[in-house]
Amino acid sequence: MLSGLSWPWLAVLMALGVALDLALGEARRWHPLVGFGNLAKAIERTLNQRPALRLRGVLAWSLAVLPPVLLAAWLLAAAPWWLAALLHAALLYFCIGLRSLREHTLPIAQALAIGDLPQARRLTSYIVSRDTRQSSEQDLAKAGVESLLENGNDAVFGTLFWFLVAGGPGALLFRLANTLDAMWGYRTARFLHFGWAAARIDDALNWLPARLTALSYAWLGKRRQAMACWKEQAPAWSSPNAGPVMAAGAGALGLALGGPAIYDGELEQRPPLGRGPMPQGPDIVRAWRLVAMSTALWLAVISAVALLCLGGLHA
Repeated sequence: MLSGLSWPWLAVLMALGVALDLALGEARRWHPLVGFGNLAKAIERTLNQRPALRLRGVLAWSLAVLPPVLLAAWLLAAAPWWLAALLHAALLYFCIGLRSLREHTLPIAQALAIGDLPQARRLTSYIVSRDTRQSSEQDLAKAGVESLLENGNDAVFGTLFWFLVAGGPGALLFRLANTLDAMWGYRTARFLHFGWAAARIDDALNWLPARLTALSYAWLGKRRQAMACWKEQAPAWSSPNAGPVMAAGAGALGLALGGPAIYDGELEQRPPLGRGPMPQGPDIVRAWRLVAMSTALWLAVISAVALLCLGGLHA
């Protein structure tokens, strides 16, 4: 693997990074990703001008992502082994967002449980781009479940996958690329060409993690139904990676997702996902548990591989 870390070390450092995230959550002040977002905005304002928008987009992506990733790799190579190990875990902690998912979605379920629809609408508006001002309880529950399933891949499993491949720099590369896709990867007049590179690179980095995420959701839920929904419904979804993740997740939970949603004041008819009833508030908690159990599954598998490697060394 590219990280240079053995499987036992990867297992220990991955568990440490996840534990730090669950214990500490996102840094409330001076979070590195906030600073990166501000840098990306400045780069975009400077370079998002004609001519050669696609080429400028490639340059902008490179200027935003490559320096911090290469700096992280250099620091890790130059540091003593014990400091390098801590830096790997710290990078994973800053890049993963498991606790953040819980903190942003479970309060929606709590607001719905007490019938506080205005509060649920406000909280949901923080995590989705759709218009929530007139959303019903089912609309809000659906948005919460969809956000959990999709961001389980973007904020958790994609980061873990690239940590396995390249350690802390791999996790950082994925998280920064995913952040740029969220900022620039829109098919609007402003970003259609400039954001092309950010969208395509994120698609490439996410291809395998998304399918491993979909398999994880399926394994821990209604397995046969999840696989059928993945096969039948994912191709109709606009994103090549969100389709498998959300279709398998919806099938695993036995819920009907997708369908109509309002974006920028216009009703958008999205392809259906999953099978079953429309989600309710408690289903947000079920979706969170699916993401959390999938994380535990990944950690268990990596730990098992690490133990096998240790056994091989002592054989």
